[in-house]
Order: sequence, then C-alpha cells, then structure tokens
Amino acid sequence: MTAEAVAMLRTAGADGIEHPGGTLLAHLQRVGALLDSWGARPALVSAGLCHAFYGTDGFPVALLDLGRRAELVEAIGTEAEALVHFYASCDRAASYGGLTEEDGPFVDRFTGARLRPGLAARRDFAELTAANELDIAAISPEVRARYGADLLDLFTRWRPLLSEPAWEHCRNVLDRPGV
Repeated sequence: MTAEAVAMLRTAGADGIEHPGGTLLAHLQRVGALLDSWGARPALVSAGLCHAFYGTDGFPVALLDLGRRAELVEAIGTEAEALVHFYASCDRAASYGGLTEEDGPFVDRFTGARLRPGLAARRDFAELTAANELDIAAISPEVRARYGADLLDLFTRWRPLLSEPAWEHCRNVLDRPGV
C-alpha cells in the first residue's frame, strides 16, 4: 500500500470519518490488507485501500472529486485507479444480480451507461466487494446479524468470481449459526 495514497486519504479527512470498526481510514487499510492476504495483485490491493475515494452507492461520502482522477492515478497507478473508479461507479441494485453472467448489465451510477464488463473486471469487482463487506461484517456483530445472511447469499451467487481465499474468508465470517 502506497504511502502517497495513505497521505492523500489523511489529507482528504478519511482518518476523521466514523466508520464501523473506527475510522474510514482504518477500514480502508484493513480492506487493502485483506486483499493482500488473499494474494491479490498490487493494483487490486491499492484499489482496496482507495476504494472510497469517489464514494460508492452504499457510502456517498466522496473524498476526491471525479474531476481530480489524475491525482489518484499519480498516487496508485492507472490500473488501480481504474479499479477504484469502476467500483465506485456501480449502481448496486441494477448490477449485483447479473454480475456472474457474461452479458449481465453493469450500470454506471455516474453516467447511467449500461456496461458489459469482461470476466477479469467482474472478478476484481467481486473480490473488492467481498473484502469491503467482510471487513465490516467481521468487525461489527450488529452488521453481521442484520446483513450477514444477505451477504452470504450474495457471495454464494458470486462464488464463481471469488478466489478461494476470499470464499474461505466469506464462509468463516458469515457462515455462522444465527447469521
């Protein structure tokens, strides 16, 4: 994880934004570390660290305006920034259901465009989503109790897109009695 990206996150105030398990910065660092522990390539690990820069469909706080994408590219590289943008652009309600399908729609919440991402992009998206949601579920018994069954259902449907370490972590966090 790049020191430059962490510095950008601090400058943007991520260390002062409350988030389950502490601050947004702590969550982002855990997501990057989790992806790293699963053997993700460096660009995906960096995307995990920075995945909230543009806000998301589930977390509307944007740390960096889309017009300043070049700054994030400079900190983490073109591939990692493209992953961050792709993740942030997801209209979850319109996209989650068809993610495993080759021709399933992926709707960009920024533009409304209906995309058909390739398998690699869908795998990266699923892996990053799993790391993000599993970090929160592992830290917060309340979140796990409220959303754990739905997350387990989602990730079970996405199983073809997830790496073995991600799937194992998913089962360890969510496949518990009472979830």
